[in-house]
This record gives sequence, structure tokens and C-alpha cells, in this order.
Amino acid sequence: MPSNSPFPHAGFDGTLGFRREGYAFVSRRCERLGADAFRTRFLLRPVVCARGRAAAEMFYADDLAFTRQGAVPASATRLLQDEGSVQSLDGAAHRQRKRLFAAILGGDAVAHMRSAFGAALRSAAACWRGREVVLHREVRQVLTRVALGLSGIAADTATVKARARELGAMIDRAGSVGPANWHARLLRRRTEAWARGLVTAYRDGRLPEAEGGALALIAQHRDDRGEPLAPEVAAVELLNVLRPTVAIGRYVAFAAHALVRHPHWREAFAAGGEDDLLPFVQEVRRFYPFFPAIAGRARRAFVWRGHRFAPGDRVILDLYGTNHDPELWPEPEAFRPERFRHWTGDPFALVAQGGGEAAVTHRCPGEDLTLALTAEAVRVLCRDARYSVPVQDLSVSLSRMPALPASGVILRFA
Repeated sequence: MPSNSPFPHAGFDGTLGFRREGYAFVSRRCERLGADAFRTRFLLRPVVCARGRAAAEMFYADDLAFTRQGAVPASATRLLQDEGSVQSLDGAAHRQRKRLFAAILGGDAVAHMRSAFGAALRSAAACWRGREVVLHREVRQVLTRVALGLSGIAADTATVKARARELGAMIDRAGSVGPANWHARLLRRRTEAWARGLVTAYRDGRLPEAEGGALALIAQHRDDRGEPLAPEVAAVELLNVLRPTVAIGRYVAFAAHALVRHPHWREAFAAGGEDDLLPFVQEVRRFYPFFPAIAGRARRAFVWRGHRFAPGDRVILDLYGTNHDPELWPEPEAFRPERFRHWTGDPFALVAQGGGEAAVTHRCPGEDLTLALTAEAVRVLCRDARYSVPVQDLSVSLSRMPALPASGVILRFA
């Protein structure tokens, strides 16, 4: 990177600082330096870290500007995406693969998932009566069962238990290194083998009951050359439907955390009010830590704010920091769903799951599903379940990636 860059320098290497400070790493340095972008190194490689709306637009507005290939450490990539996935593609190939996910989540799919999840969660809540449960752990099981069933995959108890454990490990250990990450990667290999077997069985005509679900759509999909996906790639993409659906359990836990911390919202929703339900869920997505950041490598030379990027230069966009940027969000550390009552939907301001247009950029295609399922969980928790909140550690550490309330949110059901 050029030495005459207008961006200030924030130390020789930020790797240990990022591991120690987590979600707060970029914003703390931006505030200390009085800038929304700075230079440092990660694993001794030069990188520009940036936050804010302009940075998100720079990163997402031009789909050809950045590639994800080689930008994210293998410890995270192997758990969250792996080779051949939609996130590893660029340009026309990426857009063509994105259409597969649009087909999976298109039409009435989100409404069907919401209805199925609501029914399953109400049924589970009935079974929790008289018990004290860790909500995040239990919701993960519910989401796994629903995701399997609506993907056209038999959701027997043994399968649900195994997949919930494996998919959960991929999510929980994505920010780790060493033995915990290695173990999660071994579990992922087991899940991929299971998924490859399903793809092969469907293509051989042995799973006609899967017709119409995500499994069938992925197995039938053809790439930009008109070829069916290799079984290994199809398995990866099947996991890219199941795993993010299970990850919504984190937002459900955060929504429950918000209801505990701000009980007047629970009272409002219990009374049947719906007007602020979507603003509440959007504020959960803005306020709580989900993805800390996204990384990319420049595909071509360009200039942004006087800094010259060369092909291959690395950029880290601070997602959490952008969602807490005081220039975008007054009183960013206050939980205020009211801010979304008249929100215009700026795709470069709320970037909890990426920025830009989901159909074109690398923004998560499951955002509408996240909103729908989290809102449905709030309905159930406020209207269909009676519970108290025992004393517990509800702190949310920004140094833990991915973050979660320390207790997982324990509820004692009446």
C-alpha cells in the first residue's frame, strides 16, 4: 500500500488486538484517530480497515471491485463457506449462483418457513412448561428441525440432534483458532459427507419426497456453463441454506435479551400491537453483535478518498461499527426501535448481514427470512409463552466472536 495514503496508521499489526477486542477493534481506532479508515496489518499483511456508510458503499456498490477469495482466514472460511460456495464466486458466476438462493427463498418460501417455525416453537414452548431452558440451545434444535423439513430432508430425532450439533459448531467456532476450530472442521466434514449422500440419492431417484425443497433445487441447479453442480459443491450449498437458518437462533436469543432488558416492549407485543414489531427486530439486528466485519481483496486498481488501491490490496469493512456509527445512528449505544419507524431502508447503513442489493452483491440472501423468523419468535415469547427470568449472566462480550449473551438466555417456563 502507498506510503502517501491519507489514511492514518494504527500500529504495525492488529491481529492480536482484533483477537482481544473483537467487534470493537475497528471503531476504537477510528475514534482514537479521528478517521473512518486506517491502515494496519493482519497476519503481517497490509490492510485498510474502514467503517461507515461511504465505506460500505465503496465495498458493496460495485460487485466487481472486490473478491472474497483469499481475503478471509481459512479457519473461518472452512467452517462458514468452503470451496466452491456462492461466496467464493465473483461477477456473473456469483450472480448466477445467487439466483439459486433466490429460487430457494422466493415465492411463499419465507411465509412457509415463518409459519412452520412459529408452530414448532409454540409446540416446544408447551413442552418447556415447568422447566428452565437455555433458549439459544433449544431454539437451535427447533430451527434445525424446521430447516431440514422444509428442505425436503427427513427430520427424525437422531438427524436433528446430529445436524444441530454440527451446524452449531460451524457457527460457534468460526471465530476461533486451534483445537476448537479443528474439531468443528472435522464435524463439518461429517456434515458435508451426509449432504453429498443426500444429493446423490436425490439425483438417483431415491428421494422423490424431497421434490420442491432446497435439496431438490440445489441438486437440479446448473452453473453458468449449464453443468450440474459437482456433488461436493452441491453439498456445500445445501449447508449454506441450513447453517444460516440455524444461525438465526442467535438473533432470537438477542431478541429475548432485549425483551428482558426492556420489558415495556414485551408488554406492548403481548397486548397484540404489531406496528413496532419490525422496527424492534431491525433494532435487534442493528444493536447486537452478529458478523463483526467482512473482508475483501481489490480486483482492480481504484482510488477512494485519496487512497490508491492496487489489485490484491486487502480491505476490512467494519459491519458492527457501521451499525453503531454515530453519524448514521444517533445514540448508537441505546436500544431504540423507534428509529426504524420511518426508516427508508438504506442498503449501506444497516449492514448486519452485508450491504447493497442481495440479488447482486454478497449481501446475505436470507435477510428476509431472518426478519420473519425473529419476529415470529418475538410473537411466541410475548403472546404464547409464560415464563420468568431467573438470575443469570446476561452480559454480551464484544471480544467473543461470534457473540452471544453469556447464559444463552435462561427462561423458566410456568
